[in-house]
Amino acid sequence: MTGKVVVVTGAARGQGRSHAARLAEEGADVIALDVCADIESAGYPMATMDDLAETERLVRNAGRNAVTAQVDVRDRAALAAAIADAVTELGGLHAVVANAGILPMGAHRPMTAFADTVDINLGGVFNTVHAALPHLGDGASVVVVGSGAGLMPRTPEDSGAGPGFVAYKFAKRALVDYVSTLAVELASRGMRINAVHPTNVATDMLLNDSMFGAFRPDLETPTADDIVPVLTGMHAQPVAWVSPEDVSHAVLFLAGDESRHVTGMQLRVDAGMAVKAGGWIPPRKPHSG
Repeated sequence: MTGKVVVVTGAARGQGRSHAARLAEEGADVIALDVCADIESAGYPMATMDDLAETERLVRNAGRNAVTAQVDVRDRAALAAAIADAVTELGGLHAVVANAGILPMGAHRPMTAFADTVDINLGGVFNTVHAALPHLGDGASVVVVGSGAGLMPRTPEDSGAGPGFVAYKFAKRALVDYVSTLAVELASRGMRINAVHPTNVATDMLLNDSMFGAFRPDLETPTADDIVPVLTGMHAQPVAWVSPEDVSHAVLFLAGDESRHVTGMQLRVDAGMAVKAGGWIPPRKPHSG
């Protein structure tokens, strides 16, 4: 990644911070974007400006340049302006990591959680990629952070997890087709797009009281320890979750030149969740005739 500039959304903490730091360790300058404001329907606190400053510190400690901005991925105009300003400052753009997302899980979450989740997890990816496209050239890479949930079929039980989870799964499923479709269009222009689909990741999105209650509604005040058996049961490997760094290794590969002939990939970092369930969704087949 030496000499490359990368945009990372949702960069203030969790996976986004890990991706930004890992890319910087490999030589990239980073444009780190995050809303740094709470979203009421989410049910758990979002990152803060102090969190974003810590991501900037990690990038600079790796010896790379960092440009940060507080921006909501739902706001296409603000996002485009932030990216354009940062590209001017850093001298180019070579990769995009569309990572920002929320998961307002739980049957008690309001219906606004559906709209907020689709707007951020799906619309926010569209906005990020499309705002970045004018700045990308030959060899550029787009990495979409999806979810293992997006590779699983709909089930009647989904609604029991609340409108936020239904929207989360819908948005991540839609991203599978988006990546497969856009990959063909970008390939003719010397660019590529791939998706990484993690299972549960040990971040604030997962490890919060709202999520503990969603996974263990049978307990009055469940903790992280209480959800371990539930989450471990999802996987072929005996783990409850993966680390942000596990996902960052995949992001790094897809963002860099070592994957220059890889496009349209749906890369699972899911501890065997999809194969255990026997139901992952392959990319859409082209029409014949």
